[in-house]
Amino acid sequence: MGAGAIKKQNAGGRGRRRGRAQPMAEINVTPFVDVMLVLLIIFMVAAPLLTVGVPVELPKSAAGALPSEQEEPLTVTVTAEGNVQIQTSPVDRAELVTRLRGIAAERASDRVFLRADGQVPYAAVMEVMGALNAGGFSNIGLVTDIGGPALDGSDPTGN
Repeated sequence: MGAGAIKKQNAGGRGRRRGRAQPMAEINVTPFVDVMLVLLIIFMVAAPLLTVGVPVELPKSAAGALPSEQEEPLTVTVTAEGNVQIQTSPVDRAELVTRLRGIAAERASDRVFLRADGQVPYAAVMEVMGALNAGGFSNIGLVTDIGGPALDGSDPTGN
């Protein structure tokens, strides 16, 4: 299926003239498809690694996942040391409300996800939630890992 040459046939069979070789007009798409499949696999593997990557040990909960939106969700993280980060940028607690107001003015949605390490005291998480509310975000989702204990005594892992 590669590029080659085809000899031209004489019309009517009169005389034997040498025909000129014409190039084939076929394109071999097999290597193109192979490369595209490899790229697809690379992107499928790399896409989950592009999410917000602040290392936090989230508490486990029996709650289900929230429905996703078209706009990238704003994520505020409280680390085990008590530091606050908006997406992946560290923010001083004193300027947290000011930064949140600026972000809220640019966004269409007032939804924000709060990720807090399980070792952070409840009071510190509530302080950040108060700052989120004061910054203009009233739709706050608490992020947890799935598979935690349920209050009704059932085991969500099925064991």
